[in-house]
Amino acid sequence: MGCAPSIHVSQSGVIYCRDSDESNSPHQTTTISQGTAATLHGLFIKTDAAETIPSVITYQSRHSRNNSHRDRKENSGGHVRIEAETQTSHASVKVSATEECVGPMRLTKEPIQVLLVFAKEDSQSDAFWWACDRAGFRCNIARTPESAVECFLDKHHEIIVIDGRHSRYFEPEAVCRMIRATKPSENTVILAVIPQKLPDQEEPSVLPLLCAGFSRRFVENSSVSACYNELIQIEHGEVRCQFKLRACNSVFTALEYCQEAVEITSEDHIIQYVNPAFERMMGYHRGELIGKELTELPKSDKNRADLLDTINTCIKKGKEWQGIYFARKKSGDSIQQHVKILPVIGQGGKIRHFVAIKRAHTDNNNQVFKMNKEDRCSGDHSQSECHSLRHRDRRKDSIDARSIGSRGSDASSLQNRRYSSVARIHSMTIEAPITKVINIINAAQESSPVTVAEALDRVLEILRTTELYSPQLASKEDDPHTNDLVGGLMSDGLRRLSGNEYVFSKNMSQSQLAIPVTLNDVPPSIAEMLNDEERWEFNILDLEAATHKRPLTYLGLKIFTSFGVCDFLSCSEATLRSWLQLMEANYHSSNSYHNSTHAADVLHATAYFLRKERVKSSLDQLDEVAALIAATVHDVDHPGRTNSFLCNAGSELAILYNDTAVLESHHAALAFQLTIRDGKSNIFKNIDRNQFRTLRQAIIDMVLATEMTRHFEHVSKFVNSINKPMAAIEETSTSSMNSDCEGQSNIRNSPENRLLIKRMLIKCADVANPCRPLELCIEWAGRISEEYFAQTDEEKRQGLPVVMPVFDRNTCSVPKSQLSFIDYFITDMFDAWDAFASLPNLMEHLSENYKYWKNLDDMKCKSLRPPPPS
Repeated sequence: MGCAPSIHVSQSGVIYCRDSDESNSPHQTTTISQGTAATLHGLFIKTDAAETIPSVITYQSRHSRNNSHRDRKENSGGHVRIEAETQTSHASVKVSATEECVGPMRLTKEPIQVLLVFAKEDSQSDAFWWACDRAGFRCNIARTPESAVECFLDKHHEIIVIDGRHSRYFEPEAVCRMIRATKPSENTVILAVIPQKLPDQEEPSVLPLLCAGFSRRFVENSSVSACYNELIQIEHGEVRCQFKLRACNSVFTALEYCQEAVEITSEDHIIQYVNPAFERMMGYHRGELIGKELTELPKSDKNRADLLDTINTCIKKGKEWQGIYFARKKSGDSIQQHVKILPVIGQGGKIRHFVAIKRAHTDNNNQVFKMNKEDRCSGDHSQSECHSLRHRDRRKDSIDARSIGSRGSDASSLQNRRYSSVARIHSMTIEAPITKVINIINAAQESSPVTVAEALDRVLEILRTTELYSPQLASKEDDPHTNDLVGGLMSDGLRRLSGNEYVFSKNMSQSQLAIPVTLNDVPPSIAEMLNDEERWEFNILDLEAATHKRPLTYLGLKIFTSFGVCDFLSCSEATLRSWLQLMEANYHSSNSYHNSTHAADVLHATAYFLRKERVKSSLDQLDEVAALIAATVHDVDHPGRTNSFLCNAGSELAILYNDTAVLESHHAALAFQLTIRDGKSNIFKNIDRNQFRTLRQAIIDMVLATEMTRHFEHVSKFVNSINKPMAAIEETSTSSMNSDCEGQSNIRNSPENRLLIKRMLIKCADVANPCRPLELCIEWAGRISEEYFAQTDEEKRQGLPVVMPVFDRNTCSVPKSQLSFIDYFITDMFDAWDAFASLPNLMEHLSENYKYWKNLDDMKCKSLRPPPPS
């Protein structure tokens, strides 16, 4: 049972209120003189007459209970005397403000406040009080409906608990309606305490409670734990939701005063909200639009016929649409608008709303939008000017700083100078080249026919995407091999989904093979092989076998000597030999593909390309040396796994390089670390600082160019900056005898285009396997497939995302994977490189190899070679 307070009137007219059990009851003990009103720690006591005793305790505050205390206050005349005694709970929880996020908005949530509306104290009110104490909530108790409303308006409680068991004191529904009639109650959870039903009674309906304004009900239970559980559920459910909803008021305030017109519609295009700026722009009142479908509003006939279909197709895919649109105002006039429509994803991952942001499109970039007379503004003249500045298009428009003069007080003058600075900043032309292109196209649209404007809309849509150089693939079901190759080679992983870490070890040791001091000491069999190194058909795999998997050192010595690298770097051949040994030792011979043989193969292709006449005439010796060094080191310390694998596995390298060009960054960095670590192998030690910086930058750029995420960017720039201009010059050349004219030479030899040539050169050298003779092509295809198979096996073992599912050794079709690789990456790139460097023999091998893989695929053969005849 609860501990009801006893109230006594003494002979001196003092009303005395004491809990019957001070050791357990939370209530306070108070003595106050008759005819007075007093406040003690939020405890309001009203004692005008004996007949008002039932409502003497208006409400009690429960947030200061950590120590038992006694306060006494006496006036000099002895007329007023107040005593208060509070029983405390030593298990009280100290509660501080917590943070919640609503989208990008960060909010601070104060401790929950609870109001208990109980006409008299009993075990149920005590249970709720102690439950609040345990949860760390602040609690007030009101005894009458009037005091409940007064307390609520003062404190704005998040939770209100109303006793609905004893209607003889007050009607709980009436109390709830009184509170709901106040503005702050829209975000408050109101709980009704109802009596337990008898076993033979039917379960009462909750509808009357809901209709009265209650949020939920609580069946009478004086267990503190039961009350605590109820309050905690409310806090984590309705209260948290209501707290976030309250924050939306600030967002709507921003929308209401935003100078851009904003329209929000449902997924079915029913208008749900427009802001005042929209009303001013279109001439409608909000009430005329809310609830209407967009199709019900008049349309302008100035838009092209299929524009709406284009917009709907775009936004229904969840993509943003942006462009010029003509809308019809209420007056019937058409207004040209710049419109951005953004789909908003909601419950179930579906589009739930569309947000359209609109501003008037102006032809005069120097025009300043001025506010209409009906625009709401307040404050002095300088504030009005501030609003005018905000109302215009801040990117495109400018304003004369002198037009904002010094008026009024010094503070006003300071404000005006500040606005003047802002205006000058926004008039600056700090724009990226792509921004200038988009602005030029926008300007061209205004005076173009509808068909041209439509085409330019499509151009703008493409230019605003982030992947400008990556072709769009068919669905994964249509071409899983190509999709998996692209996913594995052109992405940085699927983000880390596992706590596993992949850390590969550097094997610095290498079997000691006698390395010659000079080329004259090369074994005759190897020297004979190296005599053919200038031919494209040179067999690197034979050299691999003859050198016991050390082809890079031998081939490197031969090629670097033929290009005069030692002379250029002013280093001895012994230093070069030590450096080549060091680089080769840091390739992993355990890798089936990314080993020193691959590096030697790329070095051979690089040297072959550098000897082609047009390439040779485009580059200087520093470029050649940089290309040969970059080819040698471009995959040093490769772990035999892709970038995506390392990112997903959370490897140390992925963390170091922020999941961006992880391996390529590592190859370049490690190559220089190893080189400068020991003077015996430092091939750069004798060149001057400036030459070293230029050479280093060229090497790094070429190694990073082998990273596949920018493959199409590099190829596209090469085609558009070199292939097409040179082809145009050839077509218009007046001298058919001299197609390699001065104009072409100028194109090739510009610093920017030399950079593109070097990138294209090493990219083609890195993936030239499909252009090698068939037997070499087949061998390399088998090696890369085995490396991908091993990665898939390890991904499955470690529970990592499988980056390339088609490379499962039990199901993969190697011919199909080769066809996809050639179609997607190789054909266009080598067509462009052949057009520049003239490589007919490579293109012939590529064609023959493609036919070989196609025949195997047509035979449904999944292996490297056709099955033997039966």
